[in-house]
Amino acid sequence: MQLSKTEEQLMQYLWKRKKAFLKDLLEDFPEPKPATTTVATLLKRISDKGFIEYKLFGKSREYFPLIKKTDYFSKHVNGLIKNFFNNSASQFASFFTKETNLSTEELEELKKVIDSQIKKQQK
Repeated sequence: MQLSKTEEQLMQYLWKRKKAFLKDLLEDFPEPKPATTTVATLLKRISDKGFIEYKLFGKSREYFPLIKKTDYFSKHVNGLIKNFFNNSASQFASFFTKETNLSTEELEELKKVIDSQIKKQQK
């Protein structure tokens, strides 16, 4: 299951805070802030999708994520590779490195990350 763009934005705030009440999340939005009912609706939808849960404190709900940010984006990227790059990580990497205008330094850093991961997997 996937989040909409606005649901994803709200999740970003919740991942950053780790747990929050609706009023806290509302503070994170830039001006003009959405209506409280809009954020409440988004929280309900995200909860129904199984991404968040809450604890009741009287009438207030403290929300917290059920899925880690890295897990969510890992599935997102894997879906992208599967759907747009014929399930080929090398096609994705080729596209990514050519189309994002990375500097030589950034490409070198990526190479180090990849080399490090190769060493880990060879052990």
